Amino acid sequence: MEKNISRFIILIGISFLLVSCGSLQEKSALKQDSRPYANKSTDSSYIKRALYSQFSEWQGVRYQRGGLSQRGIDCSGFVHLTFKTKLGMHLPRTTAMQSRIGREIRKDNLTAGDLIFFKTGSASKHVGIYLEKNKFLHASEKKGVTISRLDHVYWQSNYWKAVRI
Repeated sequence: MEKNISRFIILIGISFLLVSCGSLQEKSALKQDSRPYANKSTDSSYIKRALYSQFSEWQGVRYQRGGLSQRGIDCSGFVHLTFKTKLGMHLPRTTAMQSRIGREIRKDNLTAGDLIFFKTGSASKHVGIYLEKNKFLHASEKKGVTISRLDHVYWQSNYWKAVRI
């Protein structure tokens, strides 16, 4: 009986250690991922190359609300995956949550990798990633993954804010 209790206590202890180690690793990974542009830091040319590389891999992939693959993707999913795979950062999945992170910056202060938000309807929001020279990368409902211009009348009139992570 005592052997069974001892074994049970040892199993509980080992289970606790395994679970807590996994949690620590996950928390550590999240902290590491959320550092601004992990490793490649604020190198603008690196960020631009990474974003253009993502565009070449995803160009034309159709828009699909809630989509998260090359069979279909939405704007916030595209931003989420781009930051994760190309910049090593974990961003929230939704536009609403993405709009709450980082610090707001002026439109005339945009640099590669900044998030750009638009109000496209009474309750609709859209997000893209600034590239350079008034261009941004995003998943468009009409064109799929594409590069658009901020000075286009549609985007200009629906501009909401920009955020630097």
